[in-house]
Amino acid sequence: MKETRQAARRRGRRRTLWALTPVALVTVGALICLAVVFRPGHRAETADTAASAAAGPRGSAAPVRESAPGSASPTVTRSPGSADSPTATARPSTASARPSAPDASGTTATTASLAGRIRPGVGYRGVATTYDAGTGDGACSYGPSDDLMTAAMNHTDYETSKACGAYVLVRAAGGATVTVRITNECPAGCAPGQLDLSAQAFARLANPAAGRIPITWKLLSPGGSGTLSLRYKTGSSRYWCALQVIGHRNPVARLELRVGGGWRRLPRTDYNYFLAEDGGGCGGTIRITDIYGERLTVDGVALRPGTARTTGLQFARH
Repeated sequence: MKETRQAARRRGRRRTLWALTPVALVTVGALICLAVVFRPGHRAETADTAASAAAGPRGSAAPVRESAPGSASPTVTRSPGSADSPTATARPSTASARPSAPDASGTTATTASLAGRIRPGVGYRGVATTYDAGTGDGACSYGPSDDLMTAAMNHTDYETSKACGAYVLVRAAGGATVTVRITNECPAGCAPGQLDLSAQAFARLANPAAGRIPITWKLLSPGGSGTLSLRYKTGSSRYWCALQVIGHRNPVARLELRVGGGWRRLPRTDYNYFLAEDGGGCGGTIRITDIYGERLTVDGVALRPGTARTTGLQFARH
């Protein structure tokens, strides 16, 4: 009987130990977790991890989102019965009537990369001189115009015609201002920052007899600019073509032609045409990008050399 009671007590102790062991393990695990959580630096690491997850990869500016070709860009198509071009009867497609808007977080970086030398929000100093603008035509190849509130940009800031069509607010030292459109190039003798104004524009700032005055100027994105047009250069065909954008509110940064499933970016000439020397994409879909990253996509511009075709579209005002 004595041996039986001792055996029973031993079995009871074993059952107690087995019951206590899981509780002990859980307790020890909890103590280890608390030690990790409250060790120096843990909270900062957790905050950094959360911030990184929210902000994304470090070290690079957020890019402008590129929409898939044809998905978010406004498209002008020929309406029934309009076999020539997207002129008076052509209207933007209702399914994609708005320009693709750049991501606000990447607008500054994108504008800086697309704008080149003349950037929005930047003031420039230089001198204003004057010349006889004649019919209003010039190196930008826009042709004659009744509007002679124009200027020739100095060779450096002209930047292979990238300044063409830009609207610029010019201010004289005395406070007088005039808004001009860049239609010409001032030769290499003109210093960076210099604007050669038409006689009519110069007279808004000072007596023409002055001939040369100090100025400041900056880029504008004006209202009431109408809609932009596209023109194929004389001699263009499906084997060689050059394209020009006319009447754009903001300076044009790029022009691309749809080729196969992608876009072909055309180089720009100093006479303000975008050139496709082998004809690839000529007569097809056209995509135009301004310095703010906004893109307009246009279908149905007939390959009719020397004729400007309206698109019914315009870049947004900034």
